Amino acid sequence: MRVQDAKQKVSLMEKQYVPLTAEQEIQQFWEQHQIYATKSGSGPLYTIDTPPPTVSGALHIGHIFSYTQTDIFARFKRMSGLNVFYPFGFDDNGLPTERFVEKKLGIHAHDMSRSVFIKICQEESHKVSQDFVRLWQRMGLSIDWRKCYSTISDHVRALSQESFIRLHEKGHVYRRNEPALYCTLCRTSVAQAELDDVQAPSFFNDIVFHGHQEQQLVIGTTRPELLASCVALFYHPDDTRYHALHNTYATVPLYGHNVPILADPAVDPLKGTGLVMCCTFGDKTDITWFKKYQLPYRQSIGLDGRMTDMTQMLTGLKVKEARRVILEALRSAGALLTQREITHAVNVHERCKNPIEYVLLSQWFIKILEYKKELIELADRIAWHPTFMKARYQDWVENLGWDWCISRQRMYGIPFPVWHCADCGHTMFARIKDLPIDPQEVPYADGSCSACGSTALNPDTDVMDTWNTSSLSPYICYTYYQPNESPFTQDIMKDFMPMSMRPQAHDIIRTWAFDTIVKTWMHHDTVPWESIVISGHVLSDERQKISKSKGGAALTPELLLQQHPADAIRYWTASSGLGQDSTFSENQIKIGQKLITKLWNAFRFAGPHIQDVCPTTLPRSFGAVNEWIFHRASLCYGQYAQSLNAYEFSPALIQVERFFWHDVCDTYLELIKHQLFNPDQYNAQAVKATQWTLYHIGLRVLQLYAPYMPHITEALYGMIYQKRTGSSSVHQTRFARVQTEYVFQESADQIDAVIAVVAQIRRLKTEQGLSLKVGLDKLVIHAIDDAVLATIQPHAQLLQGVTQATQIEFVVSDIAQPEIRQVADAWRAHVIAR
Repeated sequence: MRVQDAKQKVSLMEKQYVPLTAEQEIQQFWEQHQIYATKSGSGPLYTIDTPPPTVSGALHIGHIFSYTQTDIFARFKRMSGLNVFYPFGFDDNGLPTERFVEKKLGIHAHDMSRSVFIKICQEESHKVSQDFVRLWQRMGLSIDWRKCYSTISDHVRALSQESFIRLHEKGHVYRRNEPALYCTLCRTSVAQAELDDVQAPSFFNDIVFHGHQEQQLVIGTTRPELLASCVALFYHPDDTRYHALHNTYATVPLYGHNVPILADPAVDPLKGTGLVMCCTFGDKTDITWFKKYQLPYRQSIGLDGRMTDMTQMLTGLKVKEARRVILEALRSAGALLTQREITHAVNVHERCKNPIEYVLLSQWFIKILEYKKELIELADRIAWHPTFMKARYQDWVENLGWDWCISRQRMYGIPFPVWHCADCGHTMFARIKDLPIDPQEVPYADGSCSACGSTALNPDTDVMDTWNTSSLSPYICYTYYQPNESPFTQDIMKDFMPMSMRPQAHDIIRTWAFDTIVKTWMHHDTVPWESIVISGHVLSDERQKISKSKGGAALTPELLLQQHPADAIRYWTASSGLGQDSTFSENQIKIGQKLITKLWNAFRFAGPHIQDVCPTTLPRSFGAVNEWIFHRASLCYGQYAQSLNAYEFSPALIQVERFFWHDVCDTYLELIKHQLFNPDQYNAQAVKATQWTLYHIGLRVLQLYAPYMPHITEALYGMIYQKRTGSSSVHQTRFARVQTEYVFQESADQIDAVIAVVAQIRRLKTEQGLSLKVGLDKLVIHAIDDAVLATIQPHAQLLQGVTQATQIEFVVSDIAQPEIRQVADAWRAHVIAR
């Protein structure tokens, strides 16, 4: 069965749909005919800023969950008459890719030349991105794969470097020797957004310092390995216990250097002894005091995570071992008084879960702290779905404590396009026309320092944070929409920005969403999107987020696609609410498989009856039962469209399910079945009207399901409708305005009454243990008044056909109880019509 072979007679449809074969053919058909290409002039533009997945290994079921939900919206918008621009990207530069390559190949970046390692990363990331494309295609994502970008490509590197230069020109970017959050395992600085808090066991150690005249001063600390970095002791200004110590000095145990004793209101006098040590650096308070009191910098922990020479007995040890050794030395020296077991929050790097250290480095920063008010207000200019997610963004901005550090001490990333003068410290920037550029490979174009004329120029050796580039995704998308225009110099707000939608998960609100809002506001004083749509996570049975690092491999998309149709998996992804975490449900996938079978069987039944319908020839009259189903279709579509326009995919699917299973299959097909199989017993125009209605209701069912289950709907459309609609694909058809064109309230009320009568008869047959196909010798319908009689009686032929009644009698009366009984060899039923 080929989709494009519409000449195949629907009466010869196979008994079973074979998803594996059909889905592959359908996907090839989509790609060959560019079904999802953005076509100029084909409707108002609708743009999607799709998350570029990190190229750091295999995708997991959580990716399938969220990206399929995005595709549901894209397909709905396209079928609603919008010109959908749906590009895709891969975030394949920076630390995640480096660590993936190191782990996969068993290598370390610092053990080989920079150029060799970069080449390996490029090769491996390309392989992974191609695997990703094949998987997304198998899932049926309606992406224009010709609009596919890589964040390490020359094109994107140039954009990222240009953005950096232009933001520096605007005064938003600065470089400074600053304390930085640093991961010693990944050997790079990180941003605040890349931290997680974990609860970890530790010891609170009371250590003796000696003050003036050998006075014992007790300090409580969880970081005794930082004693060599101690640069001051602090107490609260109102703590009278230590007033006499102000501006005196204390001697650090084991190391013997003297440090000043100072007062500062940041000290909690009720915690420990009320006297604390300041080390460079143990936490953010240490950094604040370091700057405020201009304290010296003493580095105990090196960039490799080992103790420096300054720590003497600890030199070369890792932190945990150094802590054990220093405590033993303090105990031996009589300087360790007590230890108490505690559990406290520890900042760890989200990528590797290694505890974060603070080191002094020369770094590039984007200013954000001074713009908190503006950045919070920007959230109000974006529609958040669900709305409560906006509070997460606002809470994040309010609690920011650092400017955005965009420097990383790694190899595989986008270089800063600058050189630094070794003589005067002046920084030279590359010319925008020369981008992309790697200053470690290419000398400064002018050859000498623009400030002092020196030729001793050193390239910047850091690379940019990967979020610094992926936060430019709206600008990257624009260059695929208008390939020959620079997004930073053109007025792109009028026809492209804000983009229509940003779909993403809630865990990267603080990174990708926030960073993109920052960049777009700084470049163009606008917001990046009209709407942001937040998906949840897929949880394991233990209610933990499924990810690559947490055993997500047990639910690999590849394995699921071997076991289940892509449409059934897609059906599961739509079963939870927007923004809600959801446990993986194989049962929901099985329900999706049953739906595929039901659709196939329903159209296999309908096909022979509608294959000769001329869809453009409107019947003179529909008849009440056909008007009823059109009315139900109109109500369904109205609620369906309302939900999807609000980015609520699950409520929309519920509407379709109720319409297809109950209204179409259980009710309408049963009501018209006798007419279809016995057309000679009915008026020819009435039969044609029913066939015409069945044709259009079938098309409506396929359209409603198409965003959710694109393969089975495309297969059925190709066999039954393709040659008669003028559209190559069901996904290129448009929803007609049925909510206003087909409203038949009077017929709907009449047929609802008929359906109620039929339901009584079915129930009575079931109670008697009779098949629903058993005929009735006589059906007596007791109408409670003349008005009810007038409603029911015109549909006698319809009732006779669906109930298999030889004779129908209508009376106005109110019997006590509906009944069915056997009279001789026949059955007689009495029912009430109200």
